[in-house]
Parts: sequence; C-alpha cells; structure tokens
Amino acid sequence: MRISRDGTWFYHGSPIGRKSLVRLFSTVLRRDDEGQFWLVTPVEKARIQVEDAPFIAVEMTATGEGEDQEITFRTNVDDEVVAGPDHPIRVAQDGDEPAPYVHVRGGLEARLSRSVFYELVDRAELRATGGETVMSVRSRGTLFDLGALPDEADA
Repeated sequence: MRISRDGTWFYHGSPIGRKSLVRLFSTVLRRDDEGQFWLVTPVEKARIQVEDAPFIAVEMTATGEGEDQEITFRTNVDDEVVAGPDHPIRVAQDGDEPAPYVHVRGGLEARLSRSVFYELVDRAELRATGGETVMSVRSRGTLFDLGALPDEADA
C-alpha cells in the first residue's frame, strides 16, 4: 500500500476509490520511532509507504481573534484538529516553496493544501523578530511562525 503526495491511497498500484475504506485504514495507521508507517490491527501489521504526509488538510475554519483564536483543520479522511499545543503547525521548506503541516495524532501529520495555507496566511500577523519580519498565527494561545518575509533589499 502507498499514500501519494496528494493524499491518494493506493493498493497494488490502483487508487482506493471508496472514501469509507480509506477512512477505515486511516484509523489503524501508525508511525514508529524510526519514522516508518504501518497499518496495525489486532491480528496483522503491514508496512505502508507514505510519500509525504499521510493526510491532507482540505479545510480550515477560524473562530475568535487574538489570544482567543482557534484554528480548526479538517483532513481528507474527515479528522478534525484544532491547532494548539497538542496539534502544532510547522512549516518546512520544499525547495523554494513552504511546506506547511499540522500534527493530527501519534506522529501523523496533515500537509495543508495550497488553498488552506493561503487562508492561514490571510489570518497571519506580522512580527519583527531577530531583525526580520515573520508571519505568525495564533491558535489556542500558541503562536506558530509561518515564515519570514523576504528582505526588501533581496526582493
């Protein structure tokens, strides 16, 4: 089995078209200490290849403002998580592009779809820190940096 970069689940090279089956598999997905992904049931354990993150954040909602803001993400398998201390947002680099993720559960992350990341950036506040301007968002009282703005001299 394999989960592609776009969140499509495959079995023997063919996409799994039934969302209910993908959802069922997602509930038994685990990640071990070495970073390997496994489908674990009471009677069987099978390795699964994950090209990036096992889930995609396909929807975002925000309530409140400032310290009281809560940002909720819904994944392609209908998990919902509220960003905060237990579900941090992180932004890695994928070449020249930002690669944003939110922790879902047990070391499993969802990569934010491009449109969801744009929504998140729209909610960002600008902060001056360490001689640069950083975009950040708050959720459940936690501040998450999304990235630094390019220096005007570099632009």
